[in-house]
Amino acid sequence: MRKMDLQEILIMKNKDTGDYITAADLSGVLPDIIDWAIRLKNDDRELDFKPLNGMTIGSIYEKPSTRTRVSFEVGISKLGGNALTLLSNDIQLGSSETIADTAEVLSRYLDCITYRCFSHSDVVELAVNSSIPVINALSDMHHPCQAAADLMTIVEHLDKLDGHIAWVGDGNNVLHDLVLASAIIGIDIKYATPKGLEPDQKIINLAKDIAKENGVQISQSNNPKEVVTGASVVYTDVFVSMGEEHMKSKFDSFEGFQVNKELVDLADKNYIFMHCLPAHRGEEVTDEVIDSKNSVVFDQAENRMWAQMSILTYLCNYDAWLAYKELL
Repeated sequence: MRKMDLQEILIMKNKDTGDYITAADLSGVLPDIIDWAIRLKNDDRELDFKPLNGMTIGSIYEKPSTRTRVSFEVGISKLGGNALTLLSNDIQLGSSETIADTAEVLSRYLDCITYRCFSHSDVVELAVNSSIPVINALSDMHHPCQAAADLMTIVEHLDKLDGHIAWVGDGNNVLHDLVLASAIIGIDIKYATPKGLEPDQKIINLAKDIAKENGVQISQSNNPKEVVTGASVVYTDVFVSMGEEHMKSKFDSFEGFQVNKELVDLADKNYIFMHCLPAHRGEEVTDEVIDSKNSVVFDQAENRMWAQMSILTYLCNYDAWLAYKELL
């Protein structure tokens, strides 16, 4: 009998317990996850809604974080849970203790784990060996929580949108889950990356399979002007990601990829500009664009918290998530 790899085991595990490792993991309910988050964000009723009451959510960070850490800690608190933050120096994950053993131990103490790591294989291994839900808070291949917040922000502005999403920049983890989530939600996406820095083809193939079912078009180019023309959403990210600072030559590949006024003038007049932050102003985007009336980058940052609150409730207390959904 062929030995299954970690990703195959994880897929089987997801059918029983539920994890959020890539945007595709919640493909059947992602539109509802986003709708739930939007409604909670705008709910001004005084409800005593604490679905994580009595639960402790552990968050492991191998990388420094502003939005991820604060959005998870505040969101967990709002839902009545206890947030336990574990920095890389606090535990022996993968050094003096294996990831598998750490997963077994933490599953005895916690109700859910969020993990911001370097290697995607590490969050997969943690999820495979955990008996509690695991949420990928960022890896080198995927950023599904960002994708949920991104599509939430786009859905909030759908009345202004009449075109596609245009990505300009690196074929990185953010793009991977943006393409997957766009295919799931039903919005066309075009992306432009420098030659040699295209996204992972296996992930794109998966997104295209989902897109085919939902009537979505996914287009690739190496020309930013080509993808931005007529776009309703213009999205970029840093050219060199955290952990890639040693790759100095990579920056040179992005000549002509800066999102500036000349480029966004090709987009729909009511376009929205998006960036997952932090932004390197003057590199991938100019001040004129990121500070314009079209920019929704801070709405996008806030929505990390609301989207994650929906995901946490769905995975940790589905009955409460469903009850709130039906209450609306």
